[in-house]
Amino acid sequence: MPVSFEKEIKRRRTFAIISHPDAGKTTMTEKLLLYGGAIQMAGSVKAKRSKKFATSDWMELEKQRGISVTSSVMKFPYKDHEMNLIDTPGHQDFSEDTYRTLTAVDSALMIIDCANGVEAQTKKLYEVCSLRKTPVLAFINKMDREGKDPFELMEEIENTLGISVTPVTWPIGMGDRFRGVYHRLDNKLLIYDKDAERSRPVPLKDLSLDSPEVVAELGEELAETLQAEIELLDGAGDTLDRDRYLRGELAPVFFGSALKTFGIEPLLEGLITLAPPPLPREAQERAVDPMESKFTGFVFKIQANMDPAHRDRVAFMRICSGKFERGMKSHIVRLGKDQRLGRPTQFMSQDRSLVDEAFAGDIVGIHDPGVFKIGDTLTQGEKLHFTGVPVFAPEHFARVTLKDPLKSKQLNKALDQLSEEGAVQVFRPINNNDQILGVVGVLQFDVVQYRIQHEYGVQVTFARLPYSAARWIFSDDEDALDEYVRAQSHLICDDQHGQKAILLDDLWRLNFLKERFPKIEYQATSEKI
Repeated sequence: MPVSFEKEIKRRRTFAIISHPDAGKTTMTEKLLLYGGAIQMAGSVKAKRSKKFATSDWMELEKQRGISVTSSVMKFPYKDHEMNLIDTPGHQDFSEDTYRTLTAVDSALMIIDCANGVEAQTKKLYEVCSLRKTPVLAFINKMDREGKDPFELMEEIENTLGISVTPVTWPIGMGDRFRGVYHRLDNKLLIYDKDAERSRPVPLKDLSLDSPEVVAELGEELAETLQAEIELLDGAGDTLDRDRYLRGELAPVFFGSALKTFGIEPLLEGLITLAPPPLPREAQERAVDPMESKFTGFVFKIQANMDPAHRDRVAFMRICSGKFERGMKSHIVRLGKDQRLGRPTQFMSQDRSLVDEAFAGDIVGIHDPGVFKIGDTLTQGEKLHFTGVPVFAPEHFARVTLKDPLKSKQLNKALDQLSEEGAVQVFRPINNNDQILGVVGVLQFDVVQYRIQHEYGVQVTFARLPYSAARWIFSDDEDALDEYVRAQSHLICDDQHGQKAILLDDLWRLNFLKERFPKIEYQATSEKI
């Protein structure tokens, strides 16, 4: 392969941002884009009166509530590197979307609020990264406010998440006394100035932390504290071992304030120097190397109506190997047929631009005429099946009722499209004409109801149902399956793909059914929808 091809792939960094709601994830996304020159002005999520909304939150509901409920993909350049950033939903009710998104990245950036430490959703999302052995960088945010002691935070990350940590930057003071950070690898101070756009670097070269220059810059008390803390870290802390980081065993830690745009530069430098370029991908048949000349990719997300004026559908594809070119034909392995990949786009939130070419590591949105499904593998002819894009059994259920019976056609279209996106799962009982929606998190009902009304013009009401689990059912013995379906027909549904599933009001019932019908198998996840 030509050198330029390999160089292009090595320039890419594809990462997701994970955090608990309100830890500052959306603000961080904005500031990274700001540094990359992708946006001129960062709009705060909270600034609702000024109509400035987060660049990464494109859905009207997200703007109203100040939360991210969909994953958005953004690309920006930084120092001769191409950064592909995926902003994941922070709310736990959208963890399924987040899980699938994490299958498309090579590393993750974990944001932690210095006052709250490691919160529930951070822990959940980190566990997904840990399962996939995804390398994680951590950013301790909001250092310009009072929070936990930095050593306490380090210990909390290690104990709660079970990963070793090593600070790359270390805070000087906190809250009103916050003066900046000391960069341990570069041996320099980055001074925080409330009124400045960016940090003021003070290179220390051969100076020690007790030198008169440092004391003059920080004052005697802060300089002494900093020196003692760094000596303690150097003596007892983990050293930065990139191999351990890449294996997911060590998290390099950075401190700063996303809102005040402080500490972002060293973090970006860390993403360039530490985070991996595109990694090999596991398929059922073999591992696929990003440097292979032939194009391969997989669909990890489908989004309908990103442009409500055009009722479009976009399939988000992670390129795993080779080079993608606009208008190229690709083989959809599941269907066994070729498809021209039309109108390929890359995104800056909802602003999109057509792309002529993209390389392994890039995320490209392709026009979906209704043929793609989440988990689809695309190749140049080889029969490959990329693994690890799961669908989870829902835990909350509701019956959909139309306010205007004449709009049943529009409702069916809405449910078909939203289920293909993975936003909701649709179950149709075999005994009646009900439509039952299943979701992993309750807030998804609000989003689905909002979207059915605003994107498809259909008014619906949801009546919650007492089920708490669904399981897909299988059997090698067709007669046994038929008998089971007849016996449990009041609980059996077809999902949106025609697969039989059973709805359960309690999981203990499953044990009873397993004893009574031993030939039936149950699945709580399916690898592909």
